[in-house]
Amino acid sequence: MSVRSLPLLFLNLGGEMLYILDQRLRAQSIPTEKARKAKNQRLFVFAVMNDIITTMFNKKFMEELFKPQELYSKKALRTLYDRLAHASIMRLNQASMDKLYDLMTMAFKYQVLLCPRPKDILLVTFNHLDTIKDFVHDAPGILNQVDETARQLIETYSSLSAGEFQLIRQTLLIFFQDMHIRVSIFLKDKVQNSNGRFVLPISGPVPWGTEVPGLIRLFNHNGDEVKRTEFTTEGNYFTPQREGSFDLYGDRVLKLGTNMYSVSRPVETHMSGSSKNLASQAKENIAPNPFAKEELNFLARLMGGLDIKKPAGSETGFRLNLFTTDEEEEHAALTRPEELSYKVVNIEATQEPGRQAELSRILGELEVAEPRPESGGKGEDLLALMDGL
Repeated sequence: MSVRSLPLLFLNLGGEMLYILDQRLRAQSIPTEKARKAKNQRLFVFAVMNDIITTMFNKKFMEELFKPQELYSKKALRTLYDRLAHASIMRLNQASMDKLYDLMTMAFKYQVLLCPRPKDILLVTFNHLDTIKDFVHDAPGILNQVDETARQLIETYSSLSAGEFQLIRQTLLIFFQDMHIRVSIFLKDKVQNSNGRFVLPISGPVPWGTEVPGLIRLFNHNGDEVKRTEFTTEGNYFTPQREGSFDLYGDRVLKLGTNMYSVSRPVETHMSGSSKNLASQAKENIAPNPFAKEELNFLARLMGGLDIKKPAGSETGFRLNLFTTDEEEEHAALTRPEELSYKVVNIEATQEPGRQAELSRILGELEVAEPRPESGGKGEDLLALMDGL
């Protein structure tokens, strides 16, 4: 297991989460009264995205995230994203949060599988950060936070060997190995089977620095080439024209990790039969890792260390639905296998000082639910940790 995988996992999943939320916030109409107070939908989306990105790229949090450490368990990481997704006035119920997390994990899993070489996972991460910077291009302070994280990526990963990147890739694939959620985008593009497993292409560009397959060369003990044998391949391979840039700004060449929701189309998730069968096998992996608990506790305190005031009023905040209708959302919550469901806590939003007042001015005084952790479940300890945010 690589101790350098956690930052890449967190940033890429977080990037996918922001893509989805941005798409759904723009697609889901805001109630008339709130829209009138917000003046327009764009201002609302801007406010919500800024708050989430500010929390995600908190300087102290990133410093701790980049310290060498093992991956958190699925349960612990999911709890962290629950906290992050509710870092603004927006609210998601359990079914929508489950769907959001499914979309995040399956998208990044597919990207890891498609990377031509293990090092290209870093290019995927830069693609996510580049798009996130587009979200906050009008907010210089937040943009600087994202740039600082990109600099940390360069400093941490630029000197790693190909073998170390291969270990990172294996660690990520082990994390994703029991996740087989069907996603409509992947099903329509025929890159995912009905059982939730991905179909990997046998054609396309070869990894940078390698040759197109089709030639076997034999060498003697002196290192001199003595024989060549050609063979035919079923795939159509070609050599990329240039390597993607690993600089702070540059052409990444690789398109994996860019926003696939920029073109409007419905995205649905479905639990495959194989995932249901694997649910019981995944219980041990889903359970909180005791070694990660203290680290998560510290990270959670960093993310939630900013003091906010509870706004007055009777409304509970803007609820985002990742399903077409409320009925679909309720049905998804009832039919999801219990072993693969995660308890979602109504978490008080966190903003930098003065941010709550600005949001209140934009959207009116909205009451934010106090956290009420579930009790008696397997995740009780983790939920209690999040109560201190």
